[in-house]
Amino acid sequence: MEGIFSLEWFAALGSILVLDLVLSGDNAVLIALACKNLPVHHRLKAMVIGCAGAVIIRVILTLFATELLSVAYIQFIGGVALFYIALRLLKNDSEGKTMQAASSLSGAVKTIMTADFIMSLDNVLSMAGVANTVPTAKWSLILCGLAISLPIVICGAQLFLLIMKKIPAMVYLGSAILAFTAAKMILMDKVIGGKLLWLNGWLEAILVVSVFVWGFYKAKMQKNQ
Repeated sequence: MEGIFSLEWFAALGSILVLDLVLSGDNAVLIALACKNLPVHHRLKAMVIGCAGAVIIRVILTLFATELLSVAYIQFIGGVALFYIALRLLKNDSEGKTMQAASSLSGAVKTIMTADFIMSLDNVLSMAGVANTVPTAKWSLILCGLAISLPIVICGAQLFLLIMKKIPAMVYLGSAILAFTAAKMILMDKVIGGKLLWLNGWLEAILVVSVFVWGFYKAKMQKNQ
């Protein structure tokens, strides 16, 4: 019998765990970038608060997941916004300054929640799809899945922060990952995506290259000042 704590329920929860591991990488990178300029004693606090807020947002998004994807231009707008965030985060690194979004605990939390809202449609839809396989316990699966995703993202962000501390240039890779995700969102849009099929593969490359060019340009300008 299907229901909470049944064999089917645990099988679905296992699938959600795998999806969390696969789909949470870009979110972890974003969180690490947003928190990298905070004092060390504020970083974990910003991650926990930001991710907790993001979980609440994802619960709300899950309620309207199907309807959201049917709204014209929603993923295109989200992709453009995410690309802008990638450029802002990289600009912060190359200028050697602390941008407003990450200069304080509240600023970092705001950046985390805003970007996760933009990036979480794939996670939300995947989770909702798996949870629907056990309709009588759907919400218990969704809530467990969201709770599991929190420590996964925080641990991933902590790991990326450690790597960036050892290799500062890794910030370029982080922004490139966000740019790649932005391109995928644009191409998945119900309206714009269909018109950009000829750019499939190329758009990802264009946005990723643009991130590196922008970063190198800002770094050179900073060096010449």
